[in-house]
Amino acid sequence: MQYHKIMCLDYGDARIGIAFSDFLQITANPYEIYHCQEKNKDLNYLSNLAHTNNVELIVIGMPYSMDGTENERTLITKNFGSQLQEFSKIKVVYEDERLSSYEAEEILKQNKVSPKDRKNQLDMLSAAIILEAYLNNRKKE
Repeated sequence: MQYHKIMCLDYGDARIGIAFSDFLQITANPYEIYHCQEKNKDLNYLSNLAHTNNVELIVIGMPYSMDGTENERTLITKNFGSQLQEFSKIKVVYEDERLSSYEAEEILKQNKVSPKDRKNQLDMLSAAIILEAYLNNRKKE
């Protein structure tokens, strides 16, 4: 039996927070922050990272408005997700990311992480929070 990880992205124009599940797909772990370059380089990097880490599914945080409706950022994220799925040949799904950055910021504050270091860790911790929500929601199904 072969095990696979799930990769999660907190997608932004300048940075992408990346997290992975373990091979049993139980826990979510922050991995890194990728600094965006040019679209094809970004897609290539993320695709290679997914394949290198034996990923079977990519979860992307979906930035819905607070009332749950789609907005311009939602459409940009969906477009990126469909490009990544086509490029990597790995299925992409979306998970509501509302308040994940706020939750990540609070965790970093509670752990007394300096404001400078918080900025450097926020996106990857947000990706882990989004992935954790995805894993928990999947268990309920």
